[in-house]
Amino acid sequence: MSKTELVEFVAANAGLTKTDALKAVDAMVEGITEGLKKSGKVALVGFGTFSAKKRAARDGINPLTKEALHIPAKVVASFKAGSKLKDALN
Repeated sequence: MSKTELVEFVAANAGLTKTDALKAVDAMVEGITEGLKKSGKVALVGFGTFSAKKRAARDGINPLTKEALHIPAKVVASFKAGSKLKDALN
């Protein structure tokens, strides 16, 4: 599902205009992003938990040139599905 399809779905199910649904979806994404920046974790009960995880620096190999390279440390977003989401997919 693309963002446009999600906005249309939200608009239809919540009785909103597409413009209002777009604002709601954008606000939710921004809220999750800010939550990850501030506390490193955003939990939506039943749906799942977004968390920010630190990935350590490591050495790798360029598969084309076989040249060794250093991959720097960084923070990545992670998602763990909640029980209601898991049940809905089965």
